[in-house]
Amino acid sequence: MSDKALDDLDAVRTIVETLKSFKPEEQQRILRWAVEKVGLPSSSALTSAAGAATAPASPAGPAVPSSHTPATTSSISGTLDIKSFIDQKKPRSDVQFAATVAYYLRFEAPPAERKESIDKSDLLEACRKANSHRLNNPYQTLLNAHKLGLLDKGSEKATFVLNTVGENLVAMTLPGDGKTTPKSGKPRKAEKTKKAAQKKTPATKVPAKKASKTARTA
Repeated sequence: MSDKALDDLDAVRTIVETLKSFKPEEQQRILRWAVEKVGLPSSSALTSAAGAATAPASPAGPAVPSSHTPATTSSISGTLDIKSFIDQKKPRSDVQFAATVAYYLRFEAPPAERKESIDKSDLLEACRKANSHRLNNPYQTLLNAHKLGLLDKGSEKATFVLNTVGENLVAMTLPGDGKTTPKSGKPRKAEKTKKAAQKKTPATKVPAKKASKTARTA
């Protein structure tokens, strides 16, 4: 039993020492991925992992700097409200907004409010809470995010699930300059085609011999 306890503490010290050099949001993501990798339930296991990572080390081990503890615990416990999270990420388009809402509800919301998939009502509620502009067609926004590869279709009708691309966009890219989400190039292509069609073609020249013959006949 004593050997197992020592092994557990060694593991905790290793995790803490490894996480020291990362930012709080990166610490959260690393812990979450580790929990998913070993197949533990995400909510309870992640909270346990967070508590272990921020607990004081044993007298025989190195002390854990207190500067990392509050930020990591606060981020993992999901205390950030959706308005603050959206203000922090600054999505520049409706599809980025949809991915940000899906990310928050899956990873950052209080445990009782977390959900794997979202629908149009979740987008409208997020607009209300974040004091953001109301989407004219929230379901179409979700479809657009799906077509751009940020969301997958959920198991239930009219629901969508954040995929790896969308997760990386929110976690790693946002806030950005608004150029990370691809846009359709059809309008630009159509404009170029129209301009090409409007170019003047050179006037047809009448051969000199034919013109001279025509003059003599007249």
